[in-house]
Amino acid sequence: MISEPVELVCSMNGKVGAICENGTDNIAHEELNGTHRNMEAATVCSYSDENGRGGNLSVVSIEGSSQKKANHRRELTLEDICKNQDDLDDEDEDDIDWEPLLDHLAIRKWFCTNCTMVNFDGMDFCEACKEHKESGILKHGFFGSPASQGAALTPAESEVIERYTESVSDIAAAGCSTAIGFDERMLLHSEVVLKSHPHPERPDRLRAIAASLSTSGIFPGKCRPIAAREITKEELLKVHSMEHIEAVELTEKMLSSYFTPDTYANEHSAEAARLAAGLCADLASEIYSGRAKNGFALIRPPGHHAGVHQSMGFCLHNNAAIAALAAQVAGAKKVLIVDWDVHHGNGTQEIFEKYKSVLYISLHRHEGGNFYPGTGAAHEVGTMGAEGFCVNIPWSRGGVGDNDYIFAFQHVVLPIAQEFAPDFIIISAGFDAARGDPLGGCDVTPAGYACMTHMLNTLAGGKLLVILEGGYNLRSISSSATAVIKVLLGESPENQFSKVAPTAACVQAVLDVFRIQTNFWPSLSSNFTKLQSCWESYLAGNKRKLKKRRLRSVAPPIWWRWGRKRFLYYLHCQRFCVKP
Repeated sequence: MISEPVELVCSMNGKVGAICENGTDNIAHEELNGTHRNMEAATVCSYSDENGRGGNLSVVSIEGSSQKKANHRRELTLEDICKNQDDLDDEDEDDIDWEPLLDHLAIRKWFCTNCTMVNFDGMDFCEACKEHKESGILKHGFFGSPASQGAALTPAESEVIERYTESVSDIAAAGCSTAIGFDERMLLHSEVVLKSHPHPERPDRLRAIAASLSTSGIFPGKCRPIAAREITKEELLKVHSMEHIEAVELTEKMLSSYFTPDTYANEHSAEAARLAAGLCADLASEIYSGRAKNGFALIRPPGHHAGVHQSMGFCLHNNAAIAALAAQVAGAKKVLIVDWDVHHGNGTQEIFEKYKSVLYISLHRHEGGNFYPGTGAAHEVGTMGAEGFCVNIPWSRGGVGDNDYIFAFQHVVLPIAQEFAPDFIIISAGFDAARGDPLGGCDVTPAGYACMTHMLNTLAGGKLLVILEGGYNLRSISSSATAVIKVLLGESPENQFSKVAPTAACVQAVLDVFRIQTNFWPSLSSNFTKLQSCWESYLAGNKRKLKKRRLRSVAPPIWWRWGRKRFLYYLHCQRFCVKP
């Protein structure tokens, strides 16, 4: 007996159909891309159950041709079917992909709020990052325990927040203070099309950082907010082509669009990108003019992949480039951009590769061009007379941590920056090299980011603007951003990196940069000589160790161990040595 409406969902070639009890309803089916919708009337059929009770079923027509085939089959007699079996088999070839999606076979899953990784029902913690299924990170930031549901803070968590807040020095809101750029309209930029996995560049990134700053009392409270404005087309034309600007503006007329398969836009994205760029430009002007001590741009969408003509890598407008030119309009003659995002800022490099007034230094995974976006090799140094004003420090593998980044800062970034003597500094602060990031695969901690910020803060009289780029683990991005802002507020990070022990891959990468950049920056020569001699000593010692290891691993044959060959056996095992 059927007492409730019956629903059966089938899929074929991206179409979705449905069966319901009421023959008067219209059923919608849509294509996979989610952009085309079409309404079709259902065909009414009769049914009866085992008790003789009947009713009507309405069956949605998947395609007009399919309905005609079904009608044609009903008109055929048994004799016709036998005679035309081959023709009917050909007609059925289109139906091979039909597979009913039965509800009782469906596997329920949930996506981690912290890292977006997929998990299955029955698991309360994310298998990738160990975050609770109902994490409170969007409410309390990284202060909330990953092991709790986050409805309310525990006494232990409240005590941690109190100690954390007390360590931040109070700075008057008026006068020379740290400025924060943020606007809630940037949260409207999100992916519309529902896909199999949430997009890593999502509004929750800003929510998690804002929750951490609010919970700790840093912002609002100890930092000064900057009113947001949309960047003008005239300002954008200094960085991007008119075709690029118009392409971004065109997205305002579309519910959903894509510049590349991973770079989305909705009807609010163009406004969000203009607000982000406007905040960066105004922060640069405020800081250089002295109305703010330094600043942090809590913005999205990110920008360092956006070039002169294209949007890519989640980026629409290049915020760092716009801020650099705004600082120059305010009076800065030389601007340093340090990009520590795990991906190379190919857009920023393209925009300034002919500039001598802007020095671009990037630390990123490269792996011989096999890591996105594939650019940023050490030999890319700038063009058209601006050679040396582009410095790339490419990592050859993942897993790079604090010691490697700080070693590169000490031996490459700071010496070149001091010789360049900038008037203004911008950090393209992607936190996707942080520990636990699902895309970066590196191991930088909040303390490492704080240390790098502190080193750069000693240059250019402290005129420093930090601009958010990537970072897709909410716990690591919020804790890292908060650690950086504490340095901007005047806190000195703990001196836990006095003895830096880099990996061999890091030393090799730094030496490769030295061999190229010493042609443009004489200050690197002394460091290069010392580092090269240390590296050669390391290699020599490593060769000796490997040789001994090989000798121990090679076992002589049994016949050599006995009889007349015993002397050679002892000599082989170095039981005694023959003096020359």
